[in-house]
Amino acid sequence: MQPIKFYFKEAIKKDASDLHLVGGQIPVLRVDGQLQDIENEPLENKTLETQLLSLISKEQAEQYRESKELDFGLNIEDVRFRVNLHQGQESIGMAARLIPKDIPTPESLRFEQPLTDFINLYDGLVLITGPTGCGKSTTIATMIEEINKTRRSHVISIEDPIEFVFKSKKCLVEQREVGTDTKSFAVALKYVLRQDPNVIFVGEMRDPETIATVLTAAETGHLVFSTLHTSTAAEAVERIVDVFEGSKQRQVLIQLAAVLRGVVAQQLIPAKDGGRVPAREVLINTPAVSNMIRENSIAQIKSAIQTGIKDGMITMENSIKSLIKEGLIDQTSAENRSGSRRKAS
Repeated sequence: MQPIKFYFKEAIKKDASDLHLVGGQIPVLRVDGQLQDIENEPLENKTLETQLLSLISKEQAEQYRESKELDFGLNIEDVRFRVNLHQGQESIGMAARLIPKDIPTPESLRFEQPLTDFINLYDGLVLITGPTGCGKSTTIATMIEEINKTRRSHVISIEDPIEFVFKSKKCLVEQREVGTDTKSFAVALKYVLRQDPNVIFVGEMRDPETIATVLTAAETGHLVFSTLHTSTAAEAVERIVDVFEGSKQRQVLIQLAAVLRGVVAQQLIPAKDGGRVPAREVLINTPAVSNMIRENSIAQIKSAIQTGIKDGMITMENSIKSLIKEGLIDQTSAENRSGSRRKAS
């Protein structure tokens, strides 16, 4: 087995999105969405475990041994990685996501007009949803960086771990990492409103306490960005509501109807010329959509997106059709994407 940093350097050299090292398995990279072997020989589990644990602190190693799971950030050659350690069949595993050094521009990510409009908001909740690896954090980082460059605001992020590192420009930007700077999302959010923020980024809404505090933050005049692992905008609304029960659910419906500004459901599709391009479904919380949420008529949201083109809404089907029309993706790639069950032509 090579020294552990060799594999990270290979990921950087090959412009991979992810690096996977698993005891007893061949090391692989994900490049343009496809897995590629780095070597032909499997990694010896004990050696891999020793080398991986050498990358983290004693406290982090103890945490991993106790829970068999650990998330942390790592810098190799000025490139940042988001790393997850885990265990399967008594072998250690590692998945590392490469974080681009430069935060992408809205133009490079092909932002539609509604996403630009979300950047210009001063309050409310904006959600970016999609499966793991679809670029949710990158999209939010781009939005926050535009705010950082264009207006005077106090931005606080709560992440697990920190991914993109911001340098304060017009904004004062503070980034807090769960496990290092705070115990949890919920604990950090409990106190964040006392820290005079204008913009809050919550890496993920994982539990009822976090979700409730996010809604309160948006309700009290802050602009809040966060993510969820849902494939559609309607599912994002449903997921938030379903976390609560009884009378609390009714309260959350009223709050969400009032504070939600929009939901972007994103996925990445292989491009004809290599790489991947984003396709996005966009829900805007118009008065009609707000009423659907308040009355818990969430099943109607999909139809609202389909009929809401004049309000700037975008269906996933239309987003994919546009990518085909522009010659960026082919029909086969489009049909293989979730959310595009019907032929996008």
